[in-house]
Amino acid sequence: MPFPFVKKSIHSAVSDPTHPKFPPHLVLLLGIFAVASSSLLIRYAQQEVGSLVIAAYRMALSALILIPLTLPRHTGELRQLNRRGYALAALSGVLLAVHFASWILSLEYTSVASSVVLVTTNPLWVALLAPLFLKEKLGRGVLLGMLVALAGGVVVALSDSCSVAAGGIQCPPLSEFVAGRAFYGNFLALVGAWSGAGYILIGRSLRPQLSLTAYIFLVYGVAAVVLVALVPFSGQPAFGFAPMTYVYLLLLAVLPQLIGHSSFNWALAHLPASYVSIALLGEPVSSTILAVLLLGEVPGWLKLGGAALILIGILIATLKPAAQTPDV
Repeated sequence: MPFPFVKKSIHSAVSDPTHPKFPPHLVLLLGIFAVASSSLLIRYAQQEVGSLVIAAYRMALSALILIPLTLPRHTGELRQLNRRGYALAALSGVLLAVHFASWILSLEYTSVASSVVLVTTNPLWVALLAPLFLKEKLGRGVLLGMLVALAGGVVVALSDSCSVAAGGIQCPPLSEFVAGRAFYGNFLALVGAWSGAGYILIGRSLRPQLSLTAYIFLVYGVAAVVLVALVPFSGQPAFGFAPMTYVYLLLLAVLPQLIGHSSFNWALAHLPASYVSIALLGEPVSSTILAVLLLGEVPGWLKLGGAALILIGILIATLKPAAQTPDV
């Protein structure tokens, strides 16, 4: 088996959803570190590969790696899933495809810090919809932490066009702000956040019915089919890249996707969706640090201030966890 760690990590965590073998908070931390590598690998791959093609490779390779891990052990489980379950998995996969296509494209127009911060504002949308669709109650700590962290996200988004001067913060006119490349990239990142929120909500509803391996096989497979089907219409070449570029694409499938996102999906079986989504706000800080070290994208004071607010928001939320979730 070419990826024994992936196989071990996926299979060993799904045997008993009520008594997990690993602490869910520790698994979330692992996922944050793994996903933080995503924006860097994408930037490296974008030197040769179009954004939609990168998204297609990421999901297609992930789905292919999952085939030998899923079919021998989980065929019976997949057969027992009802039509509603398959419909939810399909919708989740479509939303995941939109999430990656829009977010990866956003990295062509805006900075790593801004893009990653905005795409992880999904706690706002999850918090707005989770009480309605999942009957999850938000604890005061989670709500306060979410608001502080989202305020940090707004500061980071504005930092692409605004600057700190002696007289205070200076920003361009609104007409120039909305017409800039950074604004377009930031909007695409928000589209990724909205679709990502739907993906998280559906996952919280469907995960208790399926093991982690079976769930991600269905969702990643649907996302792969959608993205691969769109590649011919994009006009972007799908082959003929340098060998190192294929390494970047493979690492995207293994690190941030199979290890990172699968960690989040595993946690959804044990923690409220609002808690999982706000923990993802640790990704922008990690990605920004890596961008400074490896890409030379040094953030200004506004970005650093926004990152500090994000960290404070996460701390507030984790000091007082979300309310327990009723069975779904």
